[in-house]
Amino acid sequence: MATRGKTTFQKRQKEMVRKDRQQRKAERKEQRKLDRTDPDRVPQDDATPDGTFDGTPFDGTPNDA
Repeated sequence: MATRGKTTFQKRQKEMVRKDRQQRKAERKEQRKLDRTDPDRVPQDDATPDGTFDGTPFDGTPNDA
């Protein structure tokens, strides 16, 4: 009966590792969600190489034409 305690301890440690891994995964998921919905972020399609938006269409014609 001495082996019962060891098995329970191993199960408990395994469960703790599983919960920790699950929590880290949830944190990463939440961080990706926040990064994706960041209001200060300029969409890549509308940004120039330096990360700013100059307001001109992609075909090179001015907006007032």
